Order: sequence, then structure tokens, then C-alpha cells
Amino acid sequence: MIKHLRSAADLDAPTATLILDTAGEMAALAGREVKKLPTLRGRTVVNLFYEDSTRTRISFEAAAKRLSADVINFSAKGSSVSKGESLKDTALTLQAMGADAVVIRHPASGAPHRLAAWVDGSVVNAGDGTHEHPTQALLDAYTMRSRLGRLDGLRVAIVGDVLHSRVARSNVLLLTTLGAQVTLVGPPTLIPVDIAAALSPATKVSYDLDSVLPDMDVVMMLRVQTERMQDSYFPSAREYSRRYGLDLARMRKMPEHAIVMHPGPMNRGMEITPEVADSSRSTIVEQVANGVSARMAVLYLLLGGKA
Repeated sequence: MIKHLRSAADLDAPTATLILDTAGEMAALAGREVKKLPTLRGRTVVNLFYEDSTRTRISFEAAAKRLSADVINFSAKGSSVSKGESLKDTALTLQAMGADAVVIRHPASGAPHRLAAWVDGSVVNAGDGTHEHPTQALLDAYTMRSRLGRLDGLRVAIVGDVLHSRVARSNVLLLTTLGAQVTLVGPPTLIPVDIAAALSPATKVSYDLDSVLPDMDVVMMLRVQTERMQDSYFPSAREYSRRYGLDLARMRKMPEHAIVMHPGPMNRGMEITPEVADSSRSTIVEQVANGVSARMAVLYLLLGGKA
């Protein structure tokens, strides 16, 4: 199997399915009194985070510890990075310390690909700029399969700030590989020209949320990433919410079996209302729990299993 997980494009259908199946086995640990496996005992996993993170960093840390790995958490704040140390010098330092895997989140797109050339261990992309976030796509796919029983043929709408979303890019690549039909929905200013064709020719684009909701099995809302916006992409938050926010009235247009997803963190009241986020159709809390299982599967297969 693969040595690194830098992009969802690294995964073919059999490999992605193996990870999802392994995640299901890892999820069974959550019901045990002792939630640990000895699989990665003696292995070192470094969490190398150059951006703020709560869910992803804690999820990777929990995943590695449940597999009995030694975990080193590195934050750019308070490190030699603040003194001007380059990514390459940091990578060489980690290499000298014998890191078996490096989980990296970085504001520059492509950073995991560069890192993989400098270290001997496995590199896992935990989010690079506006490029990709492959383990988020894996946990989303696992959640869909757990709730709906399949991925092949599922109709999935990814709604909102596609332009700045690494989650959207990874999900399009992975879900289409696994047979799902993806539609990107949002204002024209937040959906890059030709993005659907660039990622997957089968991907559709719509600027009208209300027209696609009745046909969808999954509606995935994206956070509006105002921190990455240098220009005005829509008139106001109220206008965006009116056109592309998911509220109870819009949720009622969805099929009865359809689910609502969000990678988090949420802007409650903007892209999704609290009533929808906390409803029985919402999988947002499940996604957090499934994230640990999916990342355990990735680390297990890359470092200790059949990867």
C-alpha cells in the first residue's frame, strides 16, 4: 500500500475501502473498557502543527495513543519556527530524532509533499493551506457508510465556501473514487471556475441550494472561512445565510433518510442553524468520534499493518 497520505488522490478504491473497513474494527475499541492496542508500541508519531487546531490535533493524538505509539506534539508557536527556522530544518530535526510518522498541518499548500522528500518516515497530511485534508474525507466517508450503508451511488451535496475548503477538495476526490455522485453548491464567487472538471469530470456544480436538496442523500455544509478572505465574496452574512444557509425549512425539503454533515468548527446561524446542527439528522458529533477511528486506521496501516 502507500507510504504517505498526502492527498485523497493517493487512494484508489481498494485502498480507501481497506482503510474504512479497518476504521470499523477500530471503532469497536470504543466500547471496550481498555481502549488500547499494542500495535504501534515503540513507534514515534509527531504532530507537526503550524496552524491552530482543536479537533484534528486531539483526534490524531488520541488515535496514536490508542495504538500505544509515543506521541510528540509540536506547535509552531513557542518553537524555533518563531526564530525563523525553515520547514526543511524542522524536518531534519524530526528525522534525527527518529520519527516514524509525521502528521503535518501547514498554511502552505503542498507542504506535506515537500516534507515527504526530507524524512524517511510516513507523512500524513492533516490539512495544507486550501489544498487538501484527506483524513477528514475518510472520516466523512466512514460516517456516510455507517449511517446509510453504502457509498456507491450516494448523491452528496457539498455546500458553501468551496473556494477556500481543503475538505471539499479531498471529499470530491475520495467520494467519486468510491462511486458517489458529488454536487458542489454555493455562490459563484466561492466556487472556482472549472474546479469540478479539475477534480472529477463527474462532479456537478449548482448555484441554487433549494433546487438540489430534494435529490440528495447527504448535505455537507462548509464553514465560511472569513480568515482566508481578502475580498468581499458575498454582500453580507445575512444574505449568505438566506441563500445558502441550512435551516429547518430547507432540511424538510431533503429526503427522509438524508443526513446533514459539517466538518467543524461551525458558524452557527450562518451556514447552519442550531436547530439543524443539533437535530437527529445531524452527524456532526459522530464525525468527531469517527475521526479517531479513521485516523487510527490510517496510522495502523501506514506503520503497523498491511499498508
